[in-house]
Amino acid sequence: MATIFTKIANGEIPSYKCAENEQFYAFLDINPLVKGHTLVIPKREVDYIFDLTDEEIAAMQVFAKHVAIAIKKAFPCIKVGQAVLGLEVPHAHIHLIPMQSEKDMLFSNPKLSLSPEEFQSIAEAIRKNFENE
Repeated sequence: MATIFTKIANGEIPSYKCAENEQFYAFLDINPLVKGHTLVIPKREVDYIFDLTDEEIAAMQVFAKHVAIAIKKAFPCIKVGQAVLGLEVPHAHIHLIPMQSEKDMLFSNPKLSLSPEEFQSIAEAIRKNFENE
């Protein structure tokens, strides 16, 4: 049975898409720590990131790098942090989080509550910068 992330990448469940290529899909986390918090997933359904092939994991990191550059352009920050965690969805994913301080990466922090319009605006800003990358 397909994971929720597979359904999102396939367009079966709506998302706020930030970037996409043949292998990977990036979309906004619906429970963001900060504005611009984005998830990067492989389109091939794999539960554990280290079960990806060497080629896939390398390509995923390069894709994530370009998404992070777009995030940094859209949301000026000191750095874009990366985290690989989460057991709730059995689909490999990378969190990309704009950081002003390391505290922005604490997953115990309260999540932002954003309107659909805010999510759309954030996704569009990242997507525009990704396409111009």
